Amino acid sequence: MEERKKSSNGIRILIVLLILLMIVAGVLVAIKFIQGNKIKQTQTSAGVEENKEPEKEVIKLPTTFAGKDRPIAVMIDNNINAMPQAGLLEADLVYEIIVEGGETRMMAVLKGKDVEKIGPVRSSRHYFLDYALENDAIYVHFGWSPQAESDISTMGVNNINGLYYDGSYFWRVSEKYAPHNAVISTKNILKVAENNEYRTTSEQKPVLNYVADEIELEDGKEAETITIPYSDYNTVKYTYNEDKKEYVRYSRGKKQVDWNTDTTITTKNIIVTFAENYSLNDGSGKGRQGLENIGKLKGYYITNGKAIEITCEKTSRTTQTVYKDLQGNEIKVNDGKTFIQICPLNANVKIEGNNRKITKKGRRINPAF
Repeated sequence: MEERKKSSNGIRILIVLLILLMIVAGVLVAIKFIQGNKIKQTQTSAGVEENKEPEKEVIKLPTTFAGKDRPIAVMIDNNINAMPQAGLLEADLVYEIIVEGGETRMMAVLKGKDVEKIGPVRSSRHYFLDYALENDAIYVHFGWSPQAESDISTMGVNNINGLYYDGSYFWRVSEKYAPHNAVISTKNILKVAENNEYRTTSEQKPVLNYVADEIELEDGKEAETITIPYSDYNTVKYTYNEDKKEYVRYSRGKKQVDWNTDTTITTKNIIVTFAENYSLNDGSGKGRQGLENIGKLKGYYITNGKAIEITCEKTSRTTQTVYKDLQGNEIKVNDGKTFIQICPLNANVKIEGNNRKITKKGRRINPAF
């Protein structure tokens, strides 16, 4: 009996040991399985990270002159009887140049804008064509000088002359009197352009080197107030609004406002160019002007309360003007509206800051410089 008991106990012990071994083996297998899964998950995660495409850098682009719409360049009357004008508020770029009698005329360049009333629209002067062409613009005017009429024909300028569309696409407003009361809309400009089979898209790069990131002229001179006398009775002035980082425009001692909205005319950038003007000997006795704008001229770039000296290089009437700093690098221009003031060579331009004043007259730079 005792031998049977011993044998039975031995069998039980053996069974218990076998069960314990099986449990231990199961635990070991489970641990190994879990560890294997973790390794696989780590490898999978690493693979996903390796295969994940890097995030693309968002490139900020300037909005001025963006898009494929062909620019429109409209001659704007700047006589005191024409004020206030419409179209300067929406313009991307505005050129102001001397004409006969100490007056100035402006050319507003707009791209992709919808403006119900632009004007008063006035007649063409031949040197404005140089700037319409460098912007690849459809050129809009109401009448022309003999020199402009000839050049528009010989240079093949896509133009819209109000003399041929008065009362149809152009109309007259009652609150002003002729010749300071002819206006047009951008929609009507495009209708005439399509009727004339003018191209209405453009692939040409802007004249100015716009950048989206704000430019600060760290080495520039203070430029809080800019005064540009075109004649004894026609002076342009800009004052800097530091809060809005823009310049408020004045003409003939008054703040300029938009005709359509009564909004104050402001600009982000100002470029001053000195160019020699002279009276044409055309026998008309009207004192029409010529402009020596081909070559390398002196000027200023003004933005965000600072001004730097620049050169303005134009090799022909149809090529784009290149604006460079004194080290010969093309300047970067802040995104936004620019007024280009092409003023007489002897104009006593004043650029004033809080602590200093620059009084400058232009002089022609030899193109070989």
